Amino acid sequence: MAATNPILHQAGVIAYRILDGKVQVLLMTSRDTGRWIIPKGNINGRSTPSKAAEKEAYEEAGVRGTITSSIPLGIYTYFKQLGSGEAREAAVEVYLLRIREQLKKWPEKGERNLSWVSTKEAVDLVEEPGVVPLLRRPMEFEEALANPKRRFSDTQRARRSR
Repeated sequence: MAATNPILHQAGVIAYRILDGKVQVLLMTSRDTGRWIIPKGNINGRSTPSKAAEKEAYEEAGVRGTITSSIPLGIYTYFKQLGSGEAREAAVEVYLLRIREQLKKWPEKGERNLSWVSTKEAVDLVEEPGVVPLLRRPMEFEEALANPKRRFSDTQRARRSR
């Protein structure tokens, strides 16, 4: 028997930048409750999850950047409240997006608040249980994100010593 309410497939990003050698994560508020969240939305048409994630980052937060890997950082599920009042389960593939540009104008400007925060602050501010472990992931390799050239040379050195 087919499911009457299939799971919604969504994509999102943990958008980050390096400022003064420290990683900062971009959070935004949801339109309905004002909770701190990450950019995310439905995967439409023939779009890949990573392209859909980039599109959501632009539309909702006005940022453009580079997805760091075609493999998602992780996946979480939640129940999305639809306009009809129905709650549907959604699975969100989350990608790491290194920001290269923050725009002055974007489709949802004025509908949300944005804030650049440390990874630790992001973990404290976000209440979505599935997102918090994903926000901790960049904390695990924060120095490598902030110093990509050093990371590469350290990796090369480690390979040569084997």
